[in-house]
Amino acid sequence: MSSQHHEKHRSERAGWLRAAVLGANDGLVSVGALVLGVAAAKASHNGVLVAGVSAWIAGALSMAAGEYVSVSSQSDIEKADLAIEKREIERHPEREREELASIYVERGLERELADQVAEQLMAHDALEAHARDEIGISKTVSANPIQAAWASASSFTVGVIPPLLAIWLVPSSWLVPVVFVISLIALAVLGALGAWTGGADIRKGTLRVFFWGALAMVVTGGIGALLGGG
Repeated sequence: MSSQHHEKHRSERAGWLRAAVLGANDGLVSVGALVLGVAAAKASHNGVLVAGVSAWIAGALSMAAGEYVSVSSQSDIEKADLAIEKREIERHPEREREELASIYVERGLERELADQVAEQLMAHDALEAHARDEIGISKTVSANPIQAAWASASSFTVGVIPPLLAIWLVPSSWLVPVVFVISLIALAVLGALGAWTGGADIRKGTLRVFFWGALAMVVTGGIGALLGGG
């Protein structure tokens, strides 16, 4: 009997995880901070609600568009590099095989074995071998604009839920402290979840997200209070 051992690597989640964590954190911090700033400036309850919902819609669309454009640019670069490599393989196959073998020698293989590996990989799929080992492009980490845009917009929407719910459920007199506390709790949960999903240190990930998010909300709330008091 033969058995197969399958390892689960976190790098497969890198693309969508980065966009998802960024989107949720941005939604929570930006909308939470905006709500605190507007509420601290003595705006009406309805005004705070309108500001929060507007920030949610604009932020989600902005995140999606930004991620799509950014990752599309990365994808265009990858396609251009692959086109160049494909032409070189068609024009100078032996030189490209030698280049691939030299890469394997630098990674620790003996010359004879490196030549054999390069020859077999070139025969199997020359472009894939050069894309992976020379350029650093693989199917696992290649750019996916639609996936990144959807993850950013969706996670941004998830991030705005705590402050928006607070506006709906809490009276104006309690709005600032409740939004602040709920947002801090959500920041801690978000940081821990992102670190756990990515296999990183949970305490470090939690503290990093918590600190910078709290700082943004404190500064924004303070500015709102100053302007509103004036």
